Amino acid sequence: MLTTLTALVLRGRRFTLAHVGDCRLYRWRADSLECLTEDHVWEQPGMQHVLKRALGLDQHLVVDYRDGELEAGDRLLLVSDGVWATLGDDGIRRILNDADEPTEAAEALVRAAHLAGSQDNASALLVRIDTLPPSGLGDTLAQLDAWPLPPELRDGQAFEGWQVQGRLSQSRQSLIYRVHDSQQRPWLLKTLPEYLHDDPQANQALLLEEWFLRRVQGRHFPELHGLPQRQHLYYVMREYPGQTLAERLRAGALGLAEWLELAPRLLRALGQLHRRNILHRDIKPENLHLGEDGELRLLDFGLAYCPGLSLDEAHQLPGTPSYLAPEAFEGATPDVRQDLYATGVSLYQLLCEHYPYGEVEAFQRPRFGNPTPASRYRPDLPVWLDAWLLRAVASDPAQRFETAEEALLALEQGERQAGQTARPRPLLERAPLRTWRAIALLSLVLNLLLIVALLRG
Repeated sequence: MLTTLTALVLRGRRFTLAHVGDCRLYRWRADSLECLTEDHVWEQPGMQHVLKRALGLDQHLVVDYRDGELEAGDRLLLVSDGVWATLGDDGIRRILNDADEPTEAAEALVRAAHLAGSQDNASALLVRIDTLPPSGLGDTLAQLDAWPLPPELRDGQAFEGWQVQGRLSQSRQSLIYRVHDSQQRPWLLKTLPEYLHDDPQANQALLLEEWFLRRVQGRHFPELHGLPQRQHLYYVMREYPGQTLAERLRAGALGLAEWLELAPRLLRALGQLHRRNILHRDIKPENLHLGEDGELRLLDFGLAYCPGLSLDEAHQLPGTPSYLAPEAFEGATPDVRQDLYATGVSLYQLLCEHYPYGEVEAFQRPRFGNPTPASRYRPDLPVWLDAWLLRAVASDPAQRFETAEEALLALEQGERQAGQTARPRPLLERAPLRTWRAIALLSLVLNLLLIVALLRG
């Protein structure tokens, strides 16, 4: 027994088609009718309705597969040969033009086929796409094969609705252009260098980066553009006037009041990220942007990690060495506490202009002892904040804060209970060299007095 099969699956913003036999799937879009299937029949005269591929015809079944994007307003029509062979494309087109409701149109097609003398099975099924959900990760990754990298863009060039303002930066892993939209608002277009055009892992990583940013849209992250005209591999985010905290640090360490205003905002941004099951893995002052609008934003999701989605190469350490948690050097699986460690190091650096364990060079395998208390560099720090920073950068992950929310609560409670009153610092900590000189001088004087006393005795 033989039969034909045309199966259509709609998922998200895409469709998948499996087909064998002589039924047809049509797509009606913007008053244009397109057949998406091929008839598996013999082409010789008199055999146009004889199947050459069908279920039950051969021991091995060969099925055609096709997938594509959906658009709101699409109508997808499944019809048997008793309809399309009798009415032809022109007849189908006329009926679809006249009947808007799916049920009405399907019944009209079958009725017209019978009236035209169809002797074969006449069946029709019509699906209309009214609305579509927002793009998901699967929808985005499905474009990898269809989207090439943009060509080299030059200042003043028009590209897919954008006016290029020049190149902002280029590294081995990314290429960023300044662009303006039709309203002259500034944006940043991020893509890959040309040598990565055939690297599927790099291409997927760029789209994952965009997907991560879409999941955490809010005041602490850059705004993304919807890109309705995109035909190449890139994404576009808003450019904000302001400076990174690394640039701010060049003018000197942050004052305590400024630090206490920024630190909670960074922890809230980190908490929002972690609640979405996303790890940033490259938190450092260079990736923290303070806009002229007063907002603190977390930038650069190129190394972001989501369990079950992201794949790391075993020989690579993602991130900047001085901000990597000690367990990361031992190959530990990425987790929340590693992000919290990097946050602690960044906040320590913003106060002290030093690293708690010293600077770690690339390819170095550091040994972590005890961190230098921040109060060594900043005697004005209150006792509770000194302790908070030591916990944030503890070498043992079990001694760190478990979540960004816990770190934020401890910070707010410490400030509330102790205010910003600085503790009195021991003279040895405030001026160790002068203290030891004074002790040595006093010891020398005492010894001289003792010698004089002995000689007189």
